[in-house]
Amino acid sequence: MSKRFLPALAACAVIASVFVSSAAASHSWGGYHWARTANPFTLKLGDNVSAAWDGYLATTSSDWTQSTVLDTTVVAGSAGNRKCTPPAGRVEVCNGTYGNNGWLGQAQIWLASGTTHITQGNTRVNDSYFNTATYNTPAWRNHVMCQEVGHDFGLDHQSTSGASLRTCMDYANDPTASQHPNQHDYDELGTIYSHTDSTTTVGAAVPSSQAQSENASPIAVERSDHIASSLITESFADGSKRVTNIIWALPTR
Repeated sequence: MSKRFLPALAACAVIASVFVSSAAASHSWGGYHWARTANPFTLKLGDNVSAAWDGYLATTSSDWTQSTVLDTTVVAGSAGNRKCTPPAGRVEVCNGTYGNNGWLGQAQIWLASGTTHITQGNTRVNDSYFNTATYNTPAWRNHVMCQEVGHDFGLDHQSTSGASLRTCMDYANDPTASQHPNQHDYDELGTIYSHTDSTTTVGAAVPSSQAQSENASPIAVERSDHIASSLITESFADGSKRVTNIIWALPTR
């Protein structure tokens, strides 16, 4: 090969390296993940939502099941209160008029003591906003449902700039094109769940000692606020934690 081509090849290599590095950027949420002994694993999504939300929950379940490491199935809900309390080993999905408190949706996960293992989770969507003309649209409903359930698997946002990256895991000011997971979301799930564990926190196999009681009082609370979102981490006396990811309505961004 002629030496005159080497500088050009070197430049191409640098560009390719930058592109790969950017494309491989992580959006894991704190390394949080469900412990399991094999892939793919199946996570139950408890349906506590009204008929207005059923179709969006079904779409979300179908979308995330396209992952090679994760399947979801929608089952009858078991959350009997406004807090959407999840039993161990599964995710509960709820809607309600939670008030004009600024948030469109929340995802909560509970972590086993001293680990990043998710033991239970929930998603709540706030009809106090989704009953208004601004948010009562298929695009907003689908975007928020898809994103909040995605958090319950251990995914963070790909972007919080307000621009659309054509994934439900962004904070698009106009969610029309941000309706479903994209390939980067599936790749990130593959990375998060590339290892297996010696125990499982999925389903009825979760030991009761790993499931944090909803009635327990936290001994410490940390909050991190951003333009588009907030994170609240509550620590309990037994070493377990509950982490809440909040998506804010547009007027508060």
